[in-house]
Amino acid sequence: MNEKHEVARGRIPLWFSRHIALGLLVCVFLLGGCRTESPEQRLRAQLREMQTAIEKRHPADFMNGVTEDFIGNSGMNRAGLQQLVRMQLLANTSVGVTLGPAEVQLHDDTRATVRFTVLLTGGNSGLLPERAQSYALTSGWRIEGGQWKVYSAQWNPRL
Repeated sequence: MNEKHEVARGRIPLWFSRHIALGLLVCVFLLGGCRTESPEQRLRAQLREMQTAIEKRHPADFMNGVTEDFIGNSGMNRAGLQQLVRMQLLANTSVGVTLGPAEVQLHDDTRATVRFTVLLTGGNSGLLPERAQSYALTSGWRIEGGQWKVYSAQWNPRL
């Protein structure tokens, strides 16, 4: 029987049904990729990426999340933050960063304030860290070039 008779009888040729199935799979994957994360989800992801960069000892990757006009404690600028990060990585062969729950306050889709606690650990030997300090951190974030970046931070040691 030829394909015209198959279609006329209501049967779909096997090659055609395979093409439909393949087309549906492609649509599912494409639509799945179209899911957009909310601004808050993207900000939280950026925060995790910066945490990972420190733990993996990649200060340049960490600094990619910091604006050029960054301002921190006592007027620390971006270059000062970069030196602080490098100094800590040089002083400690192992570095740990444990973030507490982050409170994200969106001001609009392009600016936010994030408050959280962070436990920083470091050391040069063994399994246990030799140093640890917990901080309360308040940071200001904005979208630059499609990416969340921190433009201000204030941190205070927690006892």
